[in-house]
Amino acid sequence: MSVQPPDHGEPAAADVAPPMTEPAGIPATPAAPRQLTVPRTRWGAAWVGVCAATLALVLLIVFMLQNTRSVEVSFLWMHGTLPLALALLVAGVGSAILAMVFGAARITQLRRLARRRRD
Repeated sequence: MSVQPPDHGEPAAADVAPPMTEPAGIPATPAAPRQLTVPRTRWGAAWVGVCAATLALVLLIVFMLQNTRSVEVSFLWMHGTLPLALALLVAGVGSAILAMVFGAARITQLRRLARRRRD
């Protein structure tokens, strides 16, 4: 029967592996795995835009088909009746046109300011 020395929490010299040496030019830490990503393109953005516009158009058609009841509309001196969906569509398109006019005016204002600062 052999007697082993008491274990004091330190590994014996035979249990310790020799330190690893790295060859020159190779980093000590492994490189992160490359992630394969597809680049975003204008065509991809256009496709997303076309899909969103198609979905909005389908929802608009469903809305118009469900709201065909006639309502009385008064605007300034004009009075008349028309389908509810058409009245809301006209209001929405008018609002969008108004927003585009103000947006275009602001863009023009900013471009002029940028041109003055460049010169």
